[in-house]
Amino acid sequence: MSNKIAILMGSESDRLTMEAGLPYLDYFKIDYEVHVMSAHRTPNLVSEFSTKAKESGYSVIIAGAGMAAHLAGAVKANTTLPVIGVPLPGGVMDGVDSLLSTVQMPKGVPVATVAVGKAGSINAAVLSAEIIALSDEAVHAKLIEFKSNGASI
Repeated sequence: MSNKIAILMGSESDRLTMEAGLPYLDYFKIDYEVHVMSAHRTPNLVSEFSTKAKESGYSVIIAGAGMAAHLAGAVKANTTLPVIGVPLPGGVMDGVDSLLSTVQMPKGVPVATVAVGKAGSINAAVLSAEIIALSDEAVHAKLIEFKSNGASI
């Protein structure tokens, strides 16, 4: 299994929130790439990226989007890789709409969904590390260190 994560966001305005998890990926020494693509504005790009993600060496995809928040679901529709959805604040009740759009997936098309906003971005990074640690002892050792430090870096 590869040790590379794709971090997708629906628009450039999501960058500050989505980058909150990057120091954690750096701590776990996990490679990542950040991409901006929208389920609504660039659906063909999302489909193409998702379809080729595994052969491109990714092991987990983190997808953050706000409001209608269809990015994680659109990605999952085109890949067998684990997809972690990060609902972004804004919209109805500052992210509740994003949370519901991300978590309410049809049976057989799972998206792991984390908290709204920066905490969600951080949790997505940690969850990615936990997934990768199943087959990577170095990441597993960093997770043990992370937990012994009170889940902080």
